Amino acid sequence: MASDRVFGLCIIGVALVYIASAAQTQVGFLSDPVGSRTVPYIVGGLSILCASAIFLRPDPNPVWPPLAVSARIGLALAVIYLFAITLRPLGFLIPAAAASATLSYLIAPRPWHAVAAGAGLSIGLFVIFKYGLGLGLAPFGRAITG
Repeated sequence: MASDRVFGLCIIGVALVYIASAAQTQVGFLSDPVGSRTVPYIVGGLSILCASAIFLRPDPNPVWPPLAVSARIGLALAVIYLFAITLRPLGFLIPAAAASATLSYLIAPRPWHAVAAGAGLSIGLFVIFKYGLGLGLAPFGRAITG
């Protein structure tokens, strides 16, 4: 029970920091109604609600995953972090393909399926984000194209 309450408090703390950082975001003159502050406020508020439920009604007998599962979760977090820091210098396609393939392999360790999923997801998401949503994504970054 104590571990759930500690986890709930940690998530509440992270959500409050997230909301505070969203409050520092500069809103442009021509921003849409659900803009750069509203979405983080919503995510932070929902995180606080969920963490409060965990804190107020903890599991009486929590079962923590084995060390191997925890290591895979840590590896997945590291992959997501690496994706975020390599997105600008390498563009979208290569980091998205590598991250998708690695995460796919962590879910089901079949190398060829993971590579196919990584390639398909990176190309498919690029097309959706670039052309469907009109985001300014570069397929390849300056580190590759010069």
